[in-house]
Amino acid sequence: MGGIRKNIIAAVLVAGGFISAWPADTGERPMAAQDIVEKMNSVINVDSSEGRMSMTIITSSGEERTFIYDSYSKNRGEKNLIRYIEPSRARGQAILMLNNADDIWAYFPRTGRVRKLATHAKRQKMEGSDFSYEDMGSGDAFLDDYTSRLLGEEEKEGYMCHKLELERKQGSDAGYSRLVIWVIKENYFPVAIQYYDLDDSRLLLKELIQYDIRMIENIPTGMKIVMYNRTDDTKTVMEILKVDYDAELGDELFTERGLLK
Repeated sequence: MGGIRKNIIAAVLVAGGFISAWPADTGERPMAAQDIVEKMNSVINVDSSEGRMSMTIITSSGEERTFIYDSYSKNRGEKNLIRYIEPSRARGQAILMLNNADDIWAYFPRTGRVRKLATHAKRQKMEGSDFSYEDMGSGDAFLDDYTSRLLGEEEKEGYMCHKLELERKQGSDAGYSRLVIWVIKENYFPVAIQYYDLDDSRLLLKELIQYDIRMIENIPTGMKIVMYNRTDDTKTVMEILKVDYDAELGDELFTERGLLK
């Protein structure tokens, strides 16, 4: 559960919208890209949250699979826990992500065992969806793993946004070469993110768009989040069924033992 923000400056026409330069006559200047990313990061990484989500995976042939799960997050996204409710074959399965998804454990009730996933598993698809574990538990990755550049202003999904380009830092273990993010100017909520291939920075892999953005407990929240896989022609639709940003969550919930409960 999270969000995305936008920033752009350029004086050209592009597909999907008009990009305008900053007005020279007023002396107004754009914010620094790093400042925008910091504000966005603060908005999307709430102190704690508890909610119920639906996740529908739609294949290129139109087949659908839907999961319902409870989601818990603490320490501004550093700790995340997912417990599956539906379908019946997945009921009771749980995934624990710590250290912004650098450490991942999975619990399978049929075997009663907890298994720690390899480090590279953070780039794998979660339950076969178009979201990777890294996408779900990124935490401060936008700040720690990427350098940012402000491209300009652009309208996206009906919102005036900052458009940012984030490039992977040398030595970072981030799973993407670069990101392009549109951040709503009014509230610094990211409405769209493009993810580019690690080996080919020109190859667009996925695009995330947030719909039905509402203020929940004074926090901008995308009630419907769609990840479009541009290479496989699939998509995954996540919808928030309920959410509480004032949840009091004990640390014991985010442990291997907590997975068994």
